[in-house]
Amino acid sequence: MDFNKIRFDCRHFVGYIPCKPNKQHGVHCQEENGEVCKFYNPASINILIIKLGAAGDVIRTTPLLYALREKYPDAHLTWLTQFPDLVPSAKENSLGVDKILGWNETSLTIVKNSLYDVVINLDKDEQACALVKSLSDIKNVFGYILKDNKPYPANDLAIHKYMTGIFDDVSIANKKNYMQEIFEICGFEYNLQQYILPAFDTSRQFEIDHSKKVVGLNTGCGGRWTSRLWPEEYWLDLIKGLQASGYEVVILGGPEEQEKNQRLQQKTNAKYFGVMPLKTFMGLMNECDLIVSAVTMGMHIAIGLKKKLILFNNIFNKNEFELFGRGEILEPEKPCQCYFTPKCKNEDYRCIEHIYPERVLLSVNQNLNT
Repeated sequence: MDFNKIRFDCRHFVGYIPCKPNKQHGVHCQEENGEVCKFYNPASINILIIKLGAAGDVIRTTPLLYALREKYPDAHLTWLTQFPDLVPSAKENSLGVDKILGWNETSLTIVKNSLYDVVINLDKDEQACALVKSLSDIKNVFGYILKDNKPYPANDLAIHKYMTGIFDDVSIANKKNYMQEIFEICGFEYNLQQYILPAFDTSRQFEIDHSKKVVGLNTGCGGRWTSRLWPEEYWLDLIKGLQASGYEVVILGGPEEQEKNQRLQQKTNAKYFGVMPLKTFMGLMNECDLIVSAVTMGMHIAIGLKKKLILFNNIFNKNEFELFGRGEILEPEKPCQCYFTPKCKNEDYRCIEHIYPERVLLSVNQNLNT
């Protein structure tokens, strides 16, 4: 193979290991008969997406890949994130990302020394905006930059989302969902494109009775945002009600919920399979017909899996969530004063406690029997 015949612009070309077509089919950039490799796919444009976190926000940013692949079908996409396992890869999905980089020193070195035609920064925080400022020779920037040492809209398209992030009253009045906002930032129109999940593990076999409808209960809310934490005794009452109604109940959660979930399992004999790797957890959630959850990463996984969802919401604007017609958002019967607040500041009551188990059971029945 002649070095001068290498197609450095091909989306498959890596530069330090054999490309996938060479590995799988033994092809070269130019074959001995002079023909160009049939897998040759020149990158027309290099795009960098910066969406670092949170985990759920990374998942619900993936619909943007539909619009990017439609407008730039031959683009080379790089995504920089704190959650690389949640980004779909081009190796697994034609809509996926060519290069997925975790947020670390090595990745930052790569990004700062690479050239991009388009940069999309969807994080209006200092570390992401400072990185954009450090890049050079960028033709187009969408989202947020650093100006006067503070995050700032890169252009008018980002003003709406910027304003909802800095004024609570503007955020509360917002009627757009998250995907509408990020599509708008990039100059696209959102048409209910769905989440795109990465490939997940389906190899583990779970002892679940699929002769019954399977209801998964995602009992956590993260260690920081305890204002969203539904009482343990409510989960217990809900499990008993679901079991009495003939459902198979699977308890879901991560390390922070393990002790609670073990107690719930011991008191009810509901199925609980412990803490497991993320990709296996996604496989377990896929076994469920319906998920009950607060606003968490698990909620977004459920949406990505196209599961019916009963969503507890007490501290966010419900308009930002899109369930795609699969489920229902339940909010407290008493008003909540904790908008975007990690800890409940209501003096007389915790608003999340005014979403009652009986109401949740009714919602489960209605959504699984329609």
